[in-house]
Amino acid sequence: QVQLVESGGGLVQAGGSLRVSCAASGRTLYNYAMGWFRQAPGKGREFVAAISWSGGGTYYADSVKGRFTISRDNAKNTVYLQMNSLKPGDTAVYYCAGAWGNPTMESTKYGSWGQGTQVTVSS
Repeated sequence: QVQLVESGGGLVQAGGSLRVSCAASGRTLYNYAMGWFRQAPGKGREFVAAISWSGGGTYYADSVKGRFTISRDNAKNTVYLQMNSLKPGDTAVYYCAGAWGNPTMESTKYGSWGQGTQVTVSS
């Protein structure tokens, strides 16, 4: 089982940028698709972005397309989410997750989860 730890969250003004990271340990991320999800207060967990093992396939929720970029460095066992043009509606706890095989938007397909990192966007 892979362990995931997110970092890089914080407080940022609307229109600003933030990069959150997800470091994996316990095993390599070989053949693991990685995803980012978020959960705002009083709401369910929603898909944000996903990336294939090779990095050649990336997928985004419509709400973040064109603003967020997911990437990975397999040599460092780390996945990133670059967030630009942030909006107050992006405020949430952001979770990193790993799924064996192909990337997916379905949270139930991810077997490994981090503890989350808080991102707060002020207006």
